[in-house]
Amino acid sequence: MAVIEVENETQFSTLTKDKPGKLIAVYFHTEWAAPCKTMTSVYNTVAESKASDPQYVFLSVDAEKHTDIAELFDVNAVPYFILIRNATILAEFSGADPKELVNALNQFAEPSAASSTTTGAAGTAAAPAQTAEEPTTAEPESEEALNERLKKLTNAAPIMLFMKGSPSSPQCGFSRQLVAILREHSVRFGFFDILKDDSVRQGLKKFSDWPTFPQLYINGEFQGGLDIIKENVEEDEDFFEHALQG
Repeated sequence: MAVIEVENETQFSTLTKDKPGKLIAVYFHTEWAAPCKTMTSVYNTVAESKASDPQYVFLSVDAEKHTDIAELFDVNAVPYFILIRNATILAEFSGADPKELVNALNQFAEPSAASSTTTGAAGTAAAPAQTAEEPTTAEPESEEALNERLKKLTNAAPIMLFMKGSPSSPQCGFSRQLVAILREHSVRFGFFDILKDDSVRQGLKKFSDWPTFPQLYINGEFQGGLDIIKENVEEDEDFFEHALQG
């Protein structure tokens, strides 16, 4: 199934509300965000791989051209993905992680009649294949590998927020306050939900030498938590702009 590039809010509303039972993936992107260049290719490839399964619908929205649609979901960071079925949001996440996109699609997919069971030679139903949600025996991540991953994550966007939850659904008051500060200053930022990855959650404390969250990085450099960012903004109204130019 080809990716449908959304042209206006009316079309978007029709595509997301008039598809009962469909799993609708919505990809928000912009031309200026470097991570989107990679994820656009990934998203198109994933859509092609699901072409034979009629339950999927893949939509693409330029968040800068269609701010009216982006504002419906409080999209303040790209790449941003939302999964919808029957007008209900099932999941939303941000970042250039192909594995997270594929896992989310698999998690909320409904098994087709052809794939739900497999009949063995003796006519009995064979055990289903292992799904992405079942535990695997992957080897633990080394400290060196984790630090390399943290470097990439902290540089994933010019301004990166490591928080509990997502900007549209913060899971702690401190994260909510820092998101509000960024929005108040019209700051474009990427984010990472540290509740989804305990390795990142624990590793980042050592990486930044800072024990709590949220944590804000600008150009890959740790800036501080909520209190420090508050102080910086109080002292310099254009703190974010100056830090980016840094």
